[in-house]
Amino acid sequence: MKTNNQTIINTFYGILFVGVFAVFSMFIAKLDFFEKLGISPLIVGIFLGMIYANTIKLKFPNHFKNGIVFSTKYILRLGIILYGFRLTFQNLQEVGFSGVLIAFCIVFFTFIFGYIVGTRLLKMDKELAILCSAGSSICGAAAVMATQSVLRNEAYKSAIAVSFVVIFGTIGMFLIPFLDKFAIFGFTSSEVGIYIGAILHEVAHVVAAGNALGEVVSTNAIIEKMIRVIFLVPFLILLSFWLIKTGFHNKKEKSKVVIPWFALFFIVVIGFNSLGLFDVKTVQTINFIDNFALTMAMCALGMETSFDKFKNSGMKPFYLSLILFIWLIVIGYILVKFLF
Repeated sequence: MKTNNQTIINTFYGILFVGVFAVFSMFIAKLDFFEKLGISPLIVGIFLGMIYANTIKLKFPNHFKNGIVFSTKYILRLGIILYGFRLTFQNLQEVGFSGVLIAFCIVFFTFIFGYIVGTRLLKMDKELAILCSAGSSICGAAAVMATQSVLRNEAYKSAIAVSFVVIFGTIGMFLIPFLDKFAIFGFTSSEVGIYIGAILHEVAHVVAAGNALGEVVSTNAIIEKMIRVIFLVPFLILLSFWLIKTGFHNKKEKSKVVIPWFALFFIVVIGFNSLGLFDVKTVQTINFIDNFALTMAMCALGMETSFDKFKNSGMKPFYLSLILFIWLIVIGYILVKFLF
């Protein structure tokens, strides 16, 4: 009994420890330099966690371990569920069937393309290929973290995927508005908004790039991005089904199909939010709590990541992320031109 109580206490202290890192991450992300770069607290959090893991971690007691693991699992899932308060099903109507179709094509064809290129052409680790492809095709760091919950991979692989997704998402955030101002794409304001929302990785990247080109662009970009986020749910369910049916983890699991419960709650929350029962201030408060929960999960993820693992993984994750970045620019252009 005493051992169980001590475990609970250690877990609590570990969660508090991760929470302190999350507070610092949110503070740093609010600084002008990081805000202008569209760097979210999630990204700051994972890098602060990695700095801790590779410098002073050994000087701290191992009592924090349980709290860190708890944050990467349960607080992460809570964050994904609450993410639904950023969305409504009315968003689907605002961009029409063509906007939804573009989001669908981007999410599923990008993931399939990335997995094939990663595993067959680059011969890289399958889990890393899945994580990099999920991050590029859906919603960056949040998608990588959600995919990790289904994939059950080692933390360092998620950190690698997040790192490269952030790099190319940030490049795209500056590149697309720059090219549009020179009329390279030949898009209308509505079209370029859909394009930005369809191809950029992080929500923060989409917001920053959209705002640089005006209100119409920003509105369409954010809505299109949110529709991609909605597709996270069917993606996770299909991924879970595929992993188990193919015996990806364990051949004994081949006959079981486990649906990620947090993905279903995510959809329920979107449905509830669509009813408009909460006022704007309440939803903003929930979104703040959600952002903090996701930042805690990212800090904890970084705390489990050693730089040595990055070296051992080589350049293949970088190459895959680069290929997917180019793919998104090209396929996104084609889809917007012909479908929107």
